[in-house]
Amino acid sequence: MANPKPQINTRLSRRSALKGMLAALSAPMVFRAHGHAAPSETVRHASFGAGGMALADINSLTASKNLKLVAIADIDTTRFGEIQKRFPGVNCYQDWRELLDKEKGLDSANISTPDHMHAPITMTAMQRGLHVYTQKPLTQTIHESRQLTKLAADKKLVTQMGIQIHSHVIHRTVVALIQEGAIGKVREVHSWSGKQWGDRNPRPARVDMPPRSLNWDAWLGVAAERPFITGYYHPGEWRKRLDFGTGTFGDMGCHILDPVFTATAVGNPVTVHSVGDTPNADSWGLDVQVRFEFPGTKYTANKMVLAWYNGSLRPPENLKTLIGNTNLHDQGSIYIGDKGVLYSPYIDTPRLFPKEKYEGFKLPEPGGNDHYLQFVEAVRGNGQTSAPFSFAGPLTESVLLGCLATRFKDQKLEWDGPSMRVTNLPEANAFVRRTYRKGWEVEGL
Repeated sequence: MANPKPQINTRLSRRSALKGMLAALSAPMVFRAHGHAAPSETVRHASFGAGGMALADINSLTASKNLKLVAIADIDTTRFGEIQKRFPGVNCYQDWRELLDKEKGLDSANISTPDHMHAPITMTAMQRGLHVYTQKPLTQTIHESRQLTKLAADKKLVTQMGIQIHSHVIHRTVVALIQEGAIGKVREVHSWSGKQWGDRNPRPARVDMPPRSLNWDAWLGVAAERPFITGYYHPGEWRKRLDFGTGTFGDMGCHILDPVFTATAVGNPVTVHSVGDTPNADSWGLDVQVRFEFPGTKYTANKMVLAWYNGSLRPPENLKTLIGNTNLHDQGSIYIGDKGVLYSPYIDTPRLFPKEKYEGFKLPEPGGNDHYLQFVEAVRGNGQTSAPFSFAGPLTESVLLGCLATRFKDQKLEWDGPSMRVTNLPEANAFVRRTYRKGWEVEGL
């Protein structure tokens, strides 16, 4: 007999899931004075980014009748037309710094740019008292994540990272199963993504003219100067590049490992070890395999091992016997406990094994929330966010540590989380923090 399933739609894509969440807000939070809109007022909002994921974020945030989009900043002016048509009167800027200088009375912002600009824009917005919804990964370096987390706490700002599946019923069901002890203490987790945000080829040896609509210098932002190459960076290939994205691990790790970290409540890993592809001079590797070791928590064994795979790599074949030789989805996780096994395909109903043991088992029904409207209402003083930087910062740090480890194949790195330092390989610490280009420095980063 197959495992029983709750009555939920399991055929969800990542993008469609943005529209399918239920609006249900949690307990009230203390009203805050940092630019908070009162519960009866409209939140005045700015978007940093206007196309792709930024446009999806705009659509989801403005679904609230209590939020008004008043300004956007995007380095590509071809994106202004649709925004101005849909939101008459919105002010458009090609430089995010100009927006923050000129727009007075803002309450909040979403930062939905390439990864390398998440931290500088988010930090500057928070320094000006804005509540922020920042896409994942929260930052491109570990140091940036730590600094954003600290400032958000110091200024008591409402924050949310764009891991919208965090609030989805499927994610919450996985967390409830683990924390209610359905498979006992978790000793291993194996997680993977079939996406291929990497590149083994060298950078093309050519220089192209940027489109007239694109401010290439502003697109580079904090990164070092380099020539524009058509189709290599903008608009979507930047995820593959070392100086701008975080590869598949950074892109999908924050989504897929989110329920792992939530359910097991692990903190800083103590070791990380990469045995897969290494980056070349310009781009992240394609086939990545990284292993973490974490101290135990009340939901895990005394030590928990987390293995990550992406590209063409997957968990060892022998693990499939633990889930009844089920064919693996393109993305997902297998949780191995001391009483059973949980297979969690990405955005699909979790399944418990062995089947005979869990026949008739009733899955918990924790319900779901709308991740975006949750943020809007928290800004208005109603409820609180479920993925604030106090959670999203440490999650991002661990994911980025995995990215860092891919630079040092076959070397087990010992990690001191509180001091953000690899203790047994000093040269690895050069990648904990980046140097910003002159003229683009941001206080606190």
